[in-house]
Order: sequence, then structure tokens, then C-alpha cells
Amino acid sequence: MSNSPDQAAAAAPTGAVASSESTSSPTAAELDSTTARELAVEQAHVDKVYARLSELATSARNVAKDGRSLFQSDRANFVREEDGTGLFERDVFAFQAAKRLASLDAEHEGLVFGRLDRQDGEVRYVGRLGVRDEEYEPLVVDWRARAAEPFYRATPTDPMEVVRRRVLRCRGEQVVGIEDDLLDGEHADPGLVVVGEGALMAALSRSRGPRMKDIVATIQSEQDEAIRAPYQGFTMIAGGPGTGKTVVALHRAAYLLYSHRRRFENGGVLVVGPSEVFMNYIERVLPSLGEDSVTLRAIGQVASDVLRRSSDRVDPPAAAAIKGSLRMRRVLRRLVDDPSVSGTHDQLRVMVKGDALTVTVDELRRIRADVLRHHKFNAGRSAAVKAVLGLLRRRWDGLDPAHATDDETDDEVFAELVSASATWQMFWHAWWPTLTATGILTQLADAQVAARVAGRDLGEREAETLAASIDPDNWTVADTALLDELISIVGPPPPVEDDQPETSLFLDEGASVNEVVTTADRLSREVEVDPFAEPHATYNHVLVDEAQDITPMQWRMLRRRGSHASWTIVGDPAQSSWPDPDETGRAMKDLVGNAPHRRFRMSTNYRSPAEVYDLAGRVVVAVQPDADLPTAVRSTGIEPDLRSVAELEPGAVRAAVDLAGLVEGSIGVIAPESVINSVREALAQAPDLADAADRVVVVTPLESKGLEYDGVVVVSPDDIIAESPGGVRVLYVALTRPTQRLITLDRATGGDWQRSLSSPLSDSA
Repeated sequence: MSNSPDQAAAAAPTGAVASSESTSSPTAAELDSTTARELAVEQAHVDKVYARLSELATSARNVAKDGRSLFQSDRANFVREEDGTGLFERDVFAFQAAKRLASLDAEHEGLVFGRLDRQDGEVRYVGRLGVRDEEYEPLVVDWRARAAEPFYRATPTDPMEVVRRRVLRCRGEQVVGIEDDLLDGEHADPGLVVVGEGALMAALSRSRGPRMKDIVATIQSEQDEAIRAPYQGFTMIAGGPGTGKTVVALHRAAYLLYSHRRRFENGGVLVVGPSEVFMNYIERVLPSLGEDSVTLRAIGQVASDVLRRSSDRVDPPAAAAIKGSLRMRRVLRRLVDDPSVSGTHDQLRVMVKGDALTVTVDELRRIRADVLRHHKFNAGRSAAVKAVLGLLRRRWDGLDPAHATDDETDDEVFAELVSASATWQMFWHAWWPTLTATGILTQLADAQVAARVAGRDLGEREAETLAASIDPDNWTVADTALLDELISIVGPPPPVEDDQPETSLFLDEGASVNEVVTTADRLSREVEVDPFAEPHATYNHVLVDEAQDITPMQWRMLRRRGSHASWTIVGDPAQSSWPDPDETGRAMKDLVGNAPHRRFRMSTNYRSPAEVYDLAGRVVVAVQPDADLPTAVRSTGIEPDLRSVAELEPGAVRAAVDLAGLVEGSIGVIAPESVINSVREALAQAPDLADAADRVVVVTPLESKGLEYDGVVVVSPDDIIAESPGGVRVLYVALTRPTQRLITLDRATGGDWQRSLSSPLSDSA
């Protein structure tokens, strides 16, 4: 198992053919040939499934056509009882055919996603829909069927009679990738092919050395224990780079969905990751997470349920540190209360039948305070209107006792007299405007407003930085958490009645329904909206990956979606990009509270070369002595290449060219924000990289999180430390991306970051 994303190229021995006959690593050509052969095998079966699916769809259409002709009548103005029975039979017949067609159409995308090779030689394909051939033999087993249970529950410690589990990654009807897990090496045929990162586990488990077998047993045991942990409360999965935390967590999600299907299908599961690239990887590892019961969101997409927008743009470190801090909670509340946002008015003065009625500023302030004790701002306007009208009515009655007994001016008429005036309408637009989260946050772009609401929480320079970072046309990932907080404070804006479409009593032409619908059903759907209902979606289980990078404000955003949920939280504090780990720890403590919680540690790094990880570990323990450093079990015998160059851009080109000749797979060039554009341009124009251009990816250190490459060039580590909110911890992330070779580039001989390399890792720790 590994937590590498979809676009990462396979590391040696990734893609290997696991075999007990040989312990040598296969060549790149052998890997490509093996993978291509296995892809062809799976594509042939998938083609057969889709061909059968087409036949079933044609059959369903014929059934629907036959159903429409099942009963015909020329009666236009009345229906006999027997005619009614025939019509009902016809409609049910057609409905069942249409339902089958809808099912076939809906499951067309990504239909087949798994394969199980069992000890008895049987092969089962698993997918979103059960499909049988003409002889009624299963071509695909529905993932919810009991026969598919091992796809989600089998582990190396309890393989459930499965030798190999294979995940198929499809794009449309095309099989574009496969990943294997060898679950039972003892019963595996010697020639069994294991493709993808599971090949490493296969090689380790088949090694004749007792130490390797002990390592594999440890990995399998600790992973299985975390996967099968109770769902209640909080499950923490920790471990350093390359320990398989992500895949363990995803298998846990699948296990919970299967073992407690009713609970989690009804309540939903939210899976949160750091980026859209990462979410694509999740879909590759566990395609079944695409089911309706599971919602996948990058952290910048979490608030899309209430914002109707998402973001993948990241703030500069200084602005990100301010926006993510819990100090912003108080700043935002002061912003909502600021007169420029929530409205202000000296007093209210209206005329009623020649009498002047006034509500003073102090009275208005008391009414607002009382209403906001019981309502959110946007939901409180009607209560405020009622309170002001009541005060005006009492004041009017006090002018003349006869007003109280005037039948022609009851409360309803009085309200109409007051509300019809232009003064009244202008007052409410000014004193109690409808607020939107984006409109409120936009006010912070004004440096004067930012300074006014900063209070003691932000310094003068921080307020200026915050104001300069607000761009209403281009919200950032950090902004989405602030917008979500504002919606929690003021509530969503009320719907505009004129924009609400009238409900038709008749279904639109071509409407898709999954049940017989009556007129009463249509009318009954017009229900009053609960004014106290929270606007955001809620879930019964929340899985958060790369949790060390979740800011305190983002934890508040997530908690609103899982206030009554169980949680799986995956992370490594040593890889945190957040500058204040203590504040994050407090936010996590507030989230967990007194709920039951358990912690699992993944202790073995079986992906990173020991030579690379030794260097990275010595760097991080210099600033975080308690960093969780797993044991690296792979060794290439090649030490990292630490270079000093006169200019970074030509140095990056030279390093990338060297790696292109040394590794067969992907090459990651990780550069700080200050030079990434110039490095990217230099690499794009380098003629020596023309043949390897599709293998070279240039990313920032934060963008590299969750990714891995065969070879990595880390450009200017000192600048990465200086420009990143997490400092050395972000450099640690960059240094742990390679699976084979690492090159670092410094501007001068020996960068400052190398000072920690003079001591052995054991001494540093």
C-alpha cells in the first residue's frame, strides 16, 4: 500500500512481476511489457461486459415498447374497471423496464473496478452493477453482493480465500491502469503477476530472508488493526512518508461502508484531501468510493455545499497564516457587527394618520441585541420587524387611547400603513440589510475596515497583509473556510420569493423518476423550510487525509459537517505546513473533546530509499526532535547528490537531464515560489529534455504533498524554508518525494539547511 497519487510514476520495483523464481528487479522494458499484457487481459473482459450491457439495454427497450402496446383502448371519456386494471398492469410493466434501463445507463461509467483471484482458481470481477452472460454466469458481481465482500474486507492477515486483489482504473470503457495487492502469497501460483505498488509487498513477502518476512508481518498487522477499528469516535492514523497511511484509511472507509452499510449509506461519508489531484488518486485506489453514499472533496471544495463555489488557489504564506488562525473567528464577528456591513441608522421616524412616531437609536440597539440572541442575522429580520412594529403600535396607542379600540386600524392594517411608506422601506434596507458571506468578506479588502475590526488580534502589518490578500474575483482555499464561518454567523440569505418556480402538477417531458408519482405526492413536496436548520450538508463519517495541513479555521469548517459523525484522521505532524502546530493541536483537541478515540501508527516506510530517508530524517529532527520517523526497508545504495550551482535555472536543467538518463519514470522538480516560473521556463526550453518532457513535472513544495516521483530535484532548499509557512517541515516533504534518486541544488557551496547533516540521524533524534 502507498499514498502516492495517480500521476506519480511507478517506483522500482513498482510494476514488478512478483515471482519466487527470481529476486532481481525487472527492467523497465519488462515492466512495460508485463503491464501491457495484463491491461490487455482486463480490457478483453471489460469489452465483453459492455457488449453484454448493450444487449441488456436493447432487451429492456423492447420490453418497454411491448409494455406500451400491452393495453390499447379507444375510450376517451370513461374507463371501465377492467380497463383500469389493464392500464395499471401496462404502467407497472413499462415502469419496471424503464427502471432497468435507467440503472443500466447510470452504471455505464466505470462499471468494472475490481477483480478477485481466489485460492480455488475462481476469478470474480466486482463492479457497480451485477451483469450475467447468456448462460446466467456472472460477468460482474455487484459490489453490494456477499460474493464481493472480500474485495473490501480481505487483508493479508485474513485473506478470506483471496490470493490477489486487483483494482481496475477505467476511463469510460477503456482500462487505463491496474493495481494489485497480494493477499496470500503461500497459495499463489509461482507465475502469478502482481502489478503496481503491491508488487513491492509481494517481493518482500516472498523474500527468503527472515527479516523481510518479519517486516511484512508487522506492516500487515498494523494496517489490518487500523482498518478494522470500531467506527465510534475518532480513529487517528499516523506515520511518516511512504507508510501507506492513505490507503489504510481508504480501505477503512470501504470496510465501514460494507460492515455498517445502513448507517453510513443513509448518513453519508465525507472524504477530504489536500487537492483535486489527490482526490483523483482516491478514485483510483477505491473506485467504490464514487458511490452516492460517499462525497469526495478537496479542502477547497468542502464549503461548496453552501458557497456554490470552490477554490484551489493558495495564499502566500503570510496571508495563509493569518486566515487560518483562530484569531480570525473574532475578527469576523467584529466585521459582521461593523456598521459598514450590518447597517446603521440614527433613528426611525414614520407617520401614521398624521401622527409622527419615533424609535430611538438606543431602542433600536436593544431590539437588535434581543433578536440576535435568538436568531442569526439573516433569519432575524422578520422578528426585528415584528418587534419594531409592536413598539410603534404601543407608542401610537399611547397618543390616543381610542386607537387601541379602533376596529378600522387593527394590527394588520397598522402594519400595512407603516410598511407602505418609503421611509420605512429605506430604513430596513439600511438598518437590517440581507448579508452574503462574499459581500461581508469583500469589505476586508478595505484596509481601513481591516484595521478597524482587527482589534487586539492582528497587528497593523497583519491587518494590511489580510486586506491585500482579499480578492473577490479569485477566492483562495483559506477564504472558503472564512466564508463558511460567516455563513455560520449570519446564516444563508433568505430565498427571493419571486424567483421560486411554481410547482407543476405534471411531470416534465422526459422526466426521470424511480417510483410511481401521484398528484398528492407532488403537492406534498411543498414543505416549509425549517428556519433553524443548518445550511451545510452533514455526514455520519468524515475521513480527513493530510490532516497536519488543516488549519484551525478549516477544522471548524469540517466540524460543521461532522458534528455527530465518527472520524478517521490521517496525518504526520512532521510534514505540517502550518507555522503554529500548538494552535492546530488545540483545534484538534476541541474537535475530539471527550469522544472515544484511538491511535494507530504506521511504522514502516517501504517506498523511500533508506539513503534518501536518512538525509530527510536528519533535516527534520533538527527542528522537530519528536518527529515520527518510520523505518525505511528499501535501499538503492545510491546517496543523494547535493550540488552547488552558480545559477539555479541552468543547474535545474542539468540535474533534470541527468535524472532522465538514470531513471525510467517520472522526474519531479520542486522549486520555491520565487523561482518556479523561471525554472519552469528554463526546463521547457531545454533541448536536451525534449525526449523526456512528458516525464518532467515542476511543482512547488506544497503542491508536491502526496505526490512521488522516481527522481527528484529540490531547488534551493534554503529558499523553500524561508518562503514556506512550515519552514523546515515543508523542505522535509520535498526531500521525501523520490522513490529512487534525489538531487538538491544550492546557490553556493553548502546551504544553511545542510548544517543538520553533520550529525548521524540516531544522534539527532
